[in-house]
Amino acid sequence: MKAPSDRSRLAGLARWLRRRAKAISSHAKVAIAPEPATSAAAQYCLGEYYRELGDRFDGGFDPELSLFPSLDEFAPPRGVFLVARLDGQPVGCGGLKPISADAAYLKRMWIAPDARGLGLARRLLSALEEQARLLGYSVMRLETNKTLVEAQQLYRSSGYCETPPFNDEPYAHYWFEKALHGGKGRATAARAALMPGESVPGLPLRTQAEPGGRGGN
Repeated sequence: MKAPSDRSRLAGLARWLRRRAKAISSHAKVAIAPEPATSAAAQYCLGEYYRELGDRFDGGFDPELSLFPSLDEFAPPRGVFLVARLDGQPVGCGGLKPISADAAYLKRMWIAPDARGLGLARRLLSALEEQARLLGYSVMRLETNKTLVEAQQLYRSSGYCETPPFNDEPYAHYWFEKALHGGKGRATAARAALMPGESVPGLPLRTQAEPGGRGGN
């Protein structure tokens, strides 16, 4: 019996992955919500993120050599950190820090390799943008490495424009920004709806998973 060619094996694998993604997206529960960057789930995601960057970057990756390595600025009232869970398991993260009075700085966005292809990266990015609006920011800024091609594609397809470097991040090759329309007005309304003592604007982010966008960055 003739062995299948590499092309036919790859085609079969692609069909299987599409069926698997459709099945997962139809039944899995996705939750994206704020939590401290020091939580166990956040630390797990960050550790896996750093490990992946170490494997992919030329010369490796050391978070202590990156700009703003501290997690403190991910905390309220000007920052936030989100963790994405799939059926209760942490599979992604991302945070916002203040870079100026009007601009939020997106850092540490990551989706686990096994959870990519389900649109989670796009949903996480959208959730981070919504949090930025609620915190009163009108601009999102970020940078990324040349090896993270899928991240560049995600940002460009989500309305981010490449800009001249706005910092001297040693691991960056591309810098992006995006205007967040309706930020301040929506932030005022959101803060007015907070319960007494609530310091972080809450979002109805717990939803059923749905197909879409390419994950991973």
